[in-house]
Amino acid sequence: MSDNRRSQVITSGVARSPNRAMLRAVGFGDNDFNKPIVGLANGYSTITPCNMGINALALRAEAQIKASGAMPQMFGTITISDGISMGTEGMKYSLVSREVIADSIETACNGQSMDGVLAIGGCDKNMPGAMLAIARMNIPAIFVYGGTIKPGHYNGQDLTVVSAFEAVGQHSAGKMGDEELMAIERNACPGAGSCGGMYTANTMSSAFEAMGMSLIYSSTMAAEDQEKADSTAKSAEVLVDAIRKQILPRQILTRKAFENAIAVIMAVGGSTNAVLHLLAISNAAGVELSLDDFETIRAKVPVLCDLKPSGKYVATDLHKAGGIPQVMKMLLVNGVLHGDALTITGQTIAEVLANVPDAPSPDQPVIHAWDNPIYKQGHLAILRGNLATEGGVAKITGIKKANITGPARVFESEEECLKAILDKQIKPGDVVVVRYEGPKGGPGMREMLAPTSAIIGAGLGDSVGLITDGRFSGGTYGLVVGHVAPEAFVGGTIALVQEGDSITIDAGQRLLELHVSDQELEKRRASWQPPQPRYTKGVLAKYAKLVSSSCFGAVTDLDLFEG
Repeated sequence: MSDNRRSQVITSGVARSPNRAMLRAVGFGDNDFNKPIVGLANGYSTITPCNMGINALALRAEAQIKASGAMPQMFGTITISDGISMGTEGMKYSLVSREVIADSIETACNGQSMDGVLAIGGCDKNMPGAMLAIARMNIPAIFVYGGTIKPGHYNGQDLTVVSAFEAVGQHSAGKMGDEELMAIERNACPGAGSCGGMYTANTMSSAFEAMGMSLIYSSTMAAEDQEKADSTAKSAEVLVDAIRKQILPRQILTRKAFENAIAVIMAVGGSTNAVLHLLAISNAAGVELSLDDFETIRAKVPVLCDLKPSGKYVATDLHKAGGIPQVMKMLLVNGVLHGDALTITGQTIAEVLANVPDAPSPDQPVIHAWDNPIYKQGHLAILRGNLATEGGVAKITGIKKANITGPARVFESEEECLKAILDKQIKPGDVVVVRYEGPKGGPGMREMLAPTSAIIGAGLGDSVGLITDGRFSGGTYGLVVGHVAPEAFVGGTIALVQEGDSITIDAGQRLLELHVSDQELEKRRASWQPPQPRYTKGVLAKYAKLVSSSCFGAVTDLDLFEG
C-alpha cells in the first residue's frame, strides 16, 4: 500500500484514534487496521437492465477482498440509461454522467485515502467514467464489467434493444404492423445485462480487456452467468495482489495499451463512442493520443468479427467463439498488437494470451480468419474537410455506398430531425444535418440513435447521409458522421449550412465537404450569432462551460488553468 494514502488516515498510535473509531463502526476489528483499504465503486441501480445485476457482483467482490486480506469500503456511483433516455431531453445527461461518475469515484477514493479501487459498471458511461477516475488517481485498480445481456428472440431472429428502435422506423414507414412492433418490444431485452451487440458498453469493456485493466475473457461474459460472478471474485483477488505489488494504472495505461485498444475496437467493429472515450482517458493518463492515431491503426487492422449492429451476431456469440482473447491473439501473431504491454495481473499481454490459439476455430461463424476478413481495413474513419476541420467520426461498415453528394436537410435539434423522418420528408439522396447537439451546444452531445434507426427502418440506410456535431449510439450504422468539430455552438462550419446546400460525405477519401465558396462562407460567418446557452444553472450549465471539443474527448478538465 502507498505510504502516503491509508497511513494518512490510520496509524497504530493513539493520534488517529478518532479515525479508527469511525472505521470500527463500519466493521473494522483490531487486526484490520494494517490491511489495505480497497474502494468498491458499485454502479448498481434498477434504472436500467445494464446495471440491475451488479449488486450481487459487488457483494461477491466484497467477500473476496476480505478473503484476500484487505478491507473493502463499498460506495455507490450513478448511471444513466442511454436506451431509456434516447431521443429525449434526458439524453443530454448521458455523456455528462461520464464526468459525474469519474468525479464521484475520484472524490470517494481520494477523500478516504483508499489504497486501490475495484469499479463495477454496466451501462455505456460506467466504463469510461471509472477509467477516467482510475487514470487520474493512479492507485491500483481493476474494472469489472457487469456483463452483457443475452439476446431476445422473435420469429427465429436474435433481438437487441436496437431491434426495437429500428422496428419503430419500419412501423412508421408502413412496413410493420402494430402486433409485430409490440412483439419485438416485449422480447428485445429479456433480462439483466448491457445491450447485446458490439455497441458502446461491449466496445468499451473489450477495450479495457485489451488494455490490461480487466481480466481475460471478462468483457463478453453474460451478466446472468456464473462465470461472471467467478470472474468478479478473481478480479478482486488480482487487485489485492496488485496493491501489494504496487502495479499502478499509469504503468498499464501506456501509449501501447491505447494502440492495443484501438486495434481491438477496429477488429470487432466497435462503437464510434470509443474514439471519444479513449481520447478522454488518454488525457487523464497523460498519454498523447489524437484522432489521427485512429486513422493510422485503421489502415492496418481488418474487421474480423461479424457483430451487430452491422453484422449478424451478439456479444455472447463472440464469447462462445473465443472472445476478445481470440481476437487479440490474431492481432498479436499478425504484428498489430503490442505483446509487451503490461496487464493488471503483472503479466504482459503476450503472457496472458500464451494459451490462446493463433487462429479461430473454423466451426464458428463469428470471428473470421485473418486472411478472410469482413473488411480489409478498420471501420472507424476520421473524416475532415471544410465541414470538420477538427475532424468527424464515421462508422463505414455495413454500407453499400461509401459516398454521397446531396442537398442538405438542416435541423436544429434531434427532435426536429426525427419528426421529419417519421413524416416521410426525407428522400433518397438527402444529406441530413443535425446541429447544436454538440458538447457545448446540446449541451451533452446526445446520441442520434432514434433518427438513424428511423432512417434504417424506413429503408433509407443506403441512400441517405447524416452528419451531426452530436454523437451516435454504438447501435448506429449507415453513412453517418458524428463528432463534427468545431461544433455549431462555437461557430463551426456546420452552423453555416443552409437548406439545399450541396454536401459530400466520402468515406473512401475520408472527406466531409460543404460545396459553398469561401467568400460565401465568410459572408455567412459575419452574420452568424452564437445562440444563448440552453441552460444557465445546474450540471448541464457547468458542463457546457467547461467541456472541450469532441476532438479532445469532450473532457471537462482540459488545461483548465492554462492560457
